[in-house]
Amino acid sequence: MKIYTKTGDGGETGLVGGTRVSKTDARLEAYGTVDELNSFVGLLLSYPLNDENRDFLQNIQHRLFTLGAYLATDQSKTALHEASVLKNEVVSAVETEIDRLNEALPPLQAFILPGGVGAAAVCHVCRSVARRAERNICQLLNVYPVDNLVLIYINRLSDYFFSLARFINMENKEKEIYWKQY
Repeated sequence: MKIYTKTGDGGETGLVGGTRVSKTDARLEAYGTVDELNSFVGLLLSYPLNDENRDFLQNIQHRLFTLGAYLATDQSKTALHEASVLKNEVVSAVETEIDRLNEALPPLQAFILPGGVGAAAVCHVCRSVARRAERNICQLLNVYPVDNLVLIYINRLSDYFFSLARFINMENKEKEIYWKQY
């Protein structure tokens, strides 16, 4: 199988369902950012992590692929595949994981600067890319219908990555750096 097809050489690509669209289409911006987030989660997984966090992050990668497939489907031309639909349980699972992480953390006293040990710093990158994906999906809502669960899930992920960054820094005895107002 050839990796290159040459069908995108003119600045267009195909959505699930066969519709050809510009590579500047809002759907591509949305699912491209979700793909970027998935790549940063892959980078995060290259760091030493405990098994519970590693397993949850790998689950997130699968759900992000599901989300990308959802966003890449032209629902006006083709029905969604079951594998492209998020379920309510995925949001509940992220919320449960955030609660688990936060139980071990001290209460927030101020805004925290991104950073710390390498894995925590990558969590902050994941958080900010998730926020951008959320903004792109909100833009998409101005043109195409999007299941509200998609927006909820990506919003929860940014909260999860923030909590995971704090947790990883705490595990590594790395002090949080609070924002100083000058």
